[in-house]
Amino acid sequence: MKKIGLLSDTHGYWDDKFETYFAACDEIWHAGDIGSLELAVRLEALKPLRAVYGNIDDHKTRIAYPQTMRFTLEDVEVLMTHIGGYPGRYDPDIRAQLYARPPKLFITGHSHILKVMYDKKLECLYMNPGAAGKYGLHRVRTLLRFVLDEGDIRDLEVIEIGQQG
Repeated sequence: MKKIGLLSDTHGYWDDKFETYFAACDEIWHAGDIGSLELAVRLEALKPLRAVYGNIDDHKTRIAYPQTMRFTLEDVEVLMTHIGGYPGRYDPDIRAQLYARPPKLFITGHSHILKVMYDKKLECLYMNPGAAGKYGLHRVRTLLRFVLDEGDIRDLEVIEIGQQG
């Protein structure tokens, strides 16, 4: 069993609440637009970090993290990328990979809109944790926590960190 903390679109913004919300997690996953390597290092100091780079990330971040990451944890295959669209409207750059070998869990960021949906066609759970940073059109900063346990994805928590401004 692994408890996961998931965030995206921090755009370099650190919130001390991350320490509290991720304290009980085994890993932190960042779905892109990290914003700085310094922020990634701070997250890594809390817990092991799995991350992908996003469209605003600089060359240093793009060297440190991949654009797309596929891995299996607790018998759950995960595909994570920053720009992925959502069920019914997947981004063309990831669509072929999704349809060729659908994961059990597909994670994206980019939209700043928190969305969790089950894609019946792919038999895949889709998650976008919204945005944890202060840059963008979103009003409330959000992140997700959930548990992976022997093939199950459970105990999903939506956490509102606070107002954007």
